[in-house]
Amino acid sequence: EYQTEVIIIPVFLVGVFVILLGVILWLRYRSWRSKQQAGFNGKSLIPTPRASENTYIQLSETTVESLLRSAALTLKELEIPQDRLIPGSLELIHNGSFGGIYRAELETGNPGKTKTVILKALQDTAGPSEVKDFLGRIKFHQSLGHHDNMVELIGCCVVQLPLYMILEDVSHGVLLNFLWTCRRDVMTMDGIPYDLTERQVYKVGQQVAAALEFLQQKKLFHGDVAARNVLIQSDFTAKLCGLGLAYETHTYGTSCVTQIVPLKWQAPERLLMKPPSIKSDMYGLFWGETISGAPPFPEVPPSDILQHLQRWKVMKRPSTCQPAMYGIMKYCWRWSATNRPSPAELIKRLQTAAKSSNDQVVLQVPELVVPELYADVAGVDLGSITRDYTVL
Repeated sequence: EYQTEVIIIPVFLVGVFVILLGVILWLRYRSWRSKQQAGFNGKSLIPTPRASENTYIQLSETTVESLLRSAALTLKELEIPQDRLIPGSLELIHNGSFGGIYRAELETGNPGKTKTVILKALQDTAGPSEVKDFLGRIKFHQSLGHHDNMVELIGCCVVQLPLYMILEDVSHGVLLNFLWTCRRDVMTMDGIPYDLTERQVYKVGQQVAAALEFLQQKKLFHGDVAARNVLIQSDFTAKLCGLGLAYETHTYGTSCVTQIVPLKWQAPERLLMKPPSIKSDMYGLFWGETISGAPPFPEVPPSDILQHLQRWKVMKRPSTCQPAMYGIMKYCWRWSATNRPSPAELIKRLQTAAKSSNDQVVLQVPELVVPELYADVAGVDLGSITRDYTVL
């Protein structure tokens, strides 16, 4: 009797174990088959975010189609149907790093009325990595929100390729080209003669500093504050653009930045490969540009600029620059970043100086600007200063 029990009990336990093992294996097989079928049918296995969530484009997506499906939800409030772009109105401005940059007419919703906009396009042949980066730039611009002195993102077209980022058109384009023109001759805005005075230079400086203060509040920095990255409107409103470096640093980190900043516009700490900050933006070479229309340190080759600064050299005072303005410039040019003003402090100084500034004497430079010579002296690409619009 005991021998029978010794045989039956182990056999029973083994049988139960085999049955349980079979059930587990069958369940795992069913799960694997369902995943295979979902992948075969082209269905995304990544949870789709709700349209109301303020999320970034899912970096785990691996195909163009899945990226566009995700973007259609996360960027839904920005989406503008492509058929609202007037056929035949696209005018190529120049070819950017992703594709063409165009000026176009956009239907406003009022019958017969359109508005001029700028389109930054992503080419049809773009792969998943390019699409992901382009969508990320749109979302980054959206997350910044509105500021009067930043180029405004109007919307986007991301349902299908080609993708478009739609931005406002700033009437007079790049400040650098505007400065060259109004120093060479009398400018007209809407048919009214317009000259550049010292007080108007202060006004531009205040607006650029306000944009930098806005970025500081977002815990960002611009990285390439220059007249070629500022746009100017007919009412002399300045708008900071060229946020590619800010986006790359925010998204990928300082070590993964691909955008190159000309040496002459870099603060000493950046030339020494130290981490940049908003105080690097305050180094203030831009302020000298707005007075002279010339690049920083025109007498120094770009490759020698660090050694020049290490000898405690600063830019010479332009002939049209008053002592008060030159004093503010030198405050911004201090070697140590901690000794430079914050954007808020700079705004106050510019506002104070503007009250006693000259609003009658026109700032003009008699020498004509040769773009090729300027590019060589400045150490910049000729294409970056001859085009009439710069965007993110």
